[in-house]
Amino acid sequence: MTVYNFTKTLVYGLLKPVYRMEVVGVENFPKEGGVLLCTNHIENMDPPIVGITAPRPVHFMAKEELFNVPALGKLLPSLNAFPVKRGMSDREALRKGLKVIKDGNVLGLFPEGTRSKTGEIGKGLAGAGFFALRSEAYVVPCAIIGPYKAFKKLKIVYGAPIDIASLRERRASAEETTDLIMGEISKLIQANR
Repeated sequence: MTVYNFTKTLVYGLLKPVYRMEVVGVENFPKEGGVLLCTNHIENMDPPIVGITAPRPVHFMAKEELFNVPALGKLLPSLNAFPVKRGMSDREALRKGLKVIKDGNVLGLFPEGTRSKTGEIGKGLAGAGFFALRSEAYVVPCAIIGPYKAFKKLKIVYGAPIDIASLRERRASAEETTDLIMGEISKLIQANR
């Protein structure tokens, strides 16, 4: 058993009873091929929650500072995480993300770039649109619907892949593509509250 699978099983066993997780739409998740998984961001717990509920292993970009924390920095690569410098264009992280998708894996992103202070969905950054346009990935929206409170229901909704073929064909901007992705996440939140 890999470190990823062991950790996923352990964390699922610990968190499932605390948050009474309800996972919806797993059937929408492509069984193979590169996937760009885009999720709203409401709490620090979002990456492990998505990691344990997604039907396939997820590779997350994580802020570079986390890799400087002694034990965590050693563990993160085993959990398919790789560093990204925030607040600037990190070409190495962009290359790594595209490779994850090209190799047929799942790249997980929080397009807002940081947690929402209000719990409401915020504006997405262009990175999600960049990956969607520069790859042939399935783009899967995901909504985490809180609150993160012990013994209250936490809902994780996976939507159907977003058709962005027309955006790719007309070479839409990364910003426009991210706006479309964020709109789909917002629709999932509204429909499943």
